[in-house]
Formats: sequence, structure tokens, C-alpha cells
Amino acid sequence: MSNDEITLCCMLWAYPGHEAALTEYEDTVLALLPEFGGRVYQRVIGSGEHDHPHEVQILGCPTQAALDTYLTDPRRMALASVRDATIARTELFPVRLHR
Repeated sequence: MSNDEITLCCMLWAYPGHEAALTEYEDTVLALLPEFGGRVYQRVIGSGEHDHPHEVQILGCPTQAALDTYLTDPRRMALASVRDATIARTELFPVRLHR
């Protein structure tokens, strides 16, 4: 891991009844991440009950520029309506990997 690498925790809450669609959307967009030098360190899926997130991800990208390019990739942007219909809430914040 370089000093420029961005490591993020992403927590996602699905709209009720859209949990499978959230997972499918994330399967699709996260598959693009390696093209930008990024990686999924960990991805876990829970029940979403009791206001817990449906999905939690730990993601890495080599630079902020690479992350920005991934986030604005036309293939990802084309799925914005799917995202908006399935994901009720997202929390994204920087973290540090502890080994």
C-alpha cells in the first residue's frame, strides 16, 4: 500500500425489498474497480435489520484521481437510476488498514 492510496469504508442501506438489487448493483460496479487500480479488501452482507447496513465494504484505490475516475466512469454513471432506486443511504469515510 502506497502513501497515496485511499482506503475507504462504505456502508450501504437498501430500500426495503431491494436488498438483492443493491447486491446486484454493487456486484456490477465493483467489478469495474480493478480497471482503475482499485481493489475490494472486504465485502460483507448482513440482514440490514435494526438499522444496520445491508452491505459494508472496505475499498482501496491507488490515488484520489483514480478514485474520481472510477466514480465518474460512464458505465457506472449509466446505472445511477438503479442505484437511486435501490440504495436508501450510503456512508463513505476514510479508514486505515490495520494488520
